[in-house]
Amino acid sequence: MSSQQPYQDIPGTTVFDSSQARKGYHLNQFCMSLMKAQNRQAFKADEAGYLAHWPMSDEQRQAVLDRDYTRMIALGGNIYYLVKISATDGLSVAAAVSSMTDMSSEEYLQMMKNGGRPVTGNRYIQEKK
Repeated sequence: MSSQQPYQDIPGTTVFDSSQARKGYHLNQFCMSLMKAQNRQAFKADEAGYLAHWPMSDEQRQAVLDRDYTRMIALGGNIYYLVKISATDGLSVAAAVSSMTDMSSEEYLQMMKNGGRPVTGNRYIQEKK
């Protein structure tokens, strides 16, 4: 996928496209492995050891260990897979997603109940001609 896609010009947004899917394939497969109880137990018992079995980049592994969801998304993670990690940690989706903001889980949930983020303001990084 070309790096010149118009949707790459949206501030604070990483679109999960075919390029991201290729980059994050093994990261997302690791996340899907957490659907099985024995894999969740193995991961929680030795996170670094469990991650070593997956052909991810060192940067992807570190982002998982740090629970840096923003970084995982930048490295090809899809939020629908990444929430398997937060569920393994006993956290809600809202807790995982709010960690990517400057809001608490409660503030994030209230913002979403109030209709989400406002659409006003800068919509693109580059000024359109």
